[in-house]
Amino acid sequence: MSVQIIRPGLLATIQDLGRYGFQQYGVVVGGAMDSFSLRFANVLVGNEEGEAAIEVTMMGTSLQFEEDTLISITGGNLNPVIDGSPVPLWRPVFVKKDAVLSFAGCKVGCRAYIAVAGGFSIPNVMNSKSTYIRGEIGGFKGRALKEGDVIPLAEENSFSMKAKRALQKKLKHNSFAAADWYVPFERYVNGKVVRVLKGAEFEEFSELAQKQFFEQEFQITPHSDRMGYRLSGPSLQLKRPFELLSEAVANGTIQVPSDGNPIVLLADRQTTGGYPRIGQIATVDLPIMAQMKPGDHIRFKEITLHEAEQLYIEREKEMKQIQTALLLKEWSFE
Repeated sequence: MSVQIIRPGLLATIQDLGRYGFQQYGVVVGGAMDSFSLRFANVLVGNEEGEAAIEVTMMGTSLQFEEDTLISITGGNLNPVIDGSPVPLWRPVFVKKDAVLSFAGCKVGCRAYIAVAGGFSIPNVMNSKSTYIRGEIGGFKGRALKEGDVIPLAEENSFSMKAKRALQKKLKHNSFAAADWYVPFERYVNGKVVRVLKGAEFEEFSELAQKQFFEQEFQITPHSDRMGYRLSGPSLQLKRPFELLSEAVANGTIQVPSDGNPIVLLADRQTTGGYPRIGQIATVDLPIMAQMKPGDHIRFKEITLHEAEQLYIEREKEMKQIQTALLLKEWSFE
């Protein structure tokens, strides 16, 4: 079983939850920009949450399934179609052999995730299948997917095979059949307000800059990628210049270089940074940031560490409840 890339589009890569345990050697974590959507895409086809999936960016990607396959598509709505018919998101979908899945372009969000039952049969590099393009490691041959790539699939489990049999009964004369129900998690990837904790150097910024950070709007510039989003807006200035030693940074760390324009560090961020950190995006809102694209506007809202922890716990509880409900359904799609 395999998937063939017909067109790679703007950018398509294989990603999982990242490459942990090697930052002390300068190896970036990487992984899915929107890890929440990747996790749930896998849950919907019976995979482990951290299995690798295809991350599609914005538009143009097209691929063909060389065998009957169970898939799910989560994340942003990039107008997916199979053989010309729209495909619903956030649910299991049975796809017939030789059917072609394409993404016409952004409707909502910036990135979509395609999980296949069993996952992709590719090697782990430093305990991860994630593609780190700059380092040419992981994923499929250490690079973005290209036209003609044929990616082998791993063996399905009994869980996903039950889903395939159930959905095949609904197939009729179409190229695919989707479950009638879906998981309403798209609300976690839509939005223009991102909740933020004060950064380690927040108090080093002027009172005006502190006020502007939480009250003014910023725009994502075209000079943005998986490493980080550069923002334009009010220039955030320090009270006085000072030297900062390189410090550890995380997904969602917001740094401010000398020009006063913030940079939001994301999946392919470096392991350390030397710019003052004005904020840290709450983990629960990282999917919102990952689904934004150049030209989008964003506002930051201050929350406390306790609030960020509670929001994360609540979302994880909801996710576990839905996982349990899916298991109890025993993949009854009637």
